[in-house]
Amino acid sequence: MISVADLLVQPRIPGHYYSSQSYVQGDLEMGLLENRRGDRLLAIPSPLIEAIYSGLLKETGQATGLVLFNCGRWWGKNFYTRFRDEVTDYYEKPLVDMSMAEFLHCLKDCWATYGWGMMEFDQTHHQRGFIILRTTHSAFANSAPSDYEATACSLEAGVLSAFFSQLVGRDLHTVQTTCESLGGSCNTFIVGTRKRLEAIEPMLEKRESHDAIMTALCA
Repeated sequence: MISVADLLVQPRIPGHYYSSQSYVQGDLEMGLLENRRGDRLLAIPSPLIEAIYSGLLKETGQATGLVLFNCGRWWGKNFYTRFRDEVTDYYEKPLVDMSMAEFLHCLKDCWATYGWGMMEFDQTHHQRGFIILRTTHSAFANSAPSDYEATACSLEAGVLSAFFSQLVGRDLHTVQTTCESLGGSCNTFIVGTRKRLEAIEPMLEKRESHDAIMTALCA
């Protein structure tokens, strides 16, 4: 419960920073989108995502997923920096001083407000060195070509890989085990060290189930 004394001392009470109603601002006449700090935002329509897939498949073929992953890694570093600066400035404390609940709340809200879909965390395997993330309503999964036979969220996997690498200060990797584009109920990602995740690449190529992959990783 908030005390009257706190209200008298604190000039403001931090609210929901990533609320879409207040975070995304724009000028329709100028065609500009900005966040609440005045930084420029870019809206990506579905036809552009479909064109990205079409162009990459034509130019790079089976390497499309790798290209998208590397693009995500590059963008994820900038995403982490913006997220860290925004959250630190608004709540007046660094990320390392935030509780896990506060941090996850901010990240999930940020992910949704940016239009990346809904995100959930599964820390069941945290003690074994893995973070499981599940997302729904991914724009990339929804816009993937019908004949695209691989998991379609490689760009998001790259973003998550870079984000958590920056967060913990060590190189981490991310693999996707389920995808909405392949009939899954959600998009499932495993974040862990590259050496351990590369060991299960044959299982990923054979599209083994997520539970089977986690059993192999935790064996």
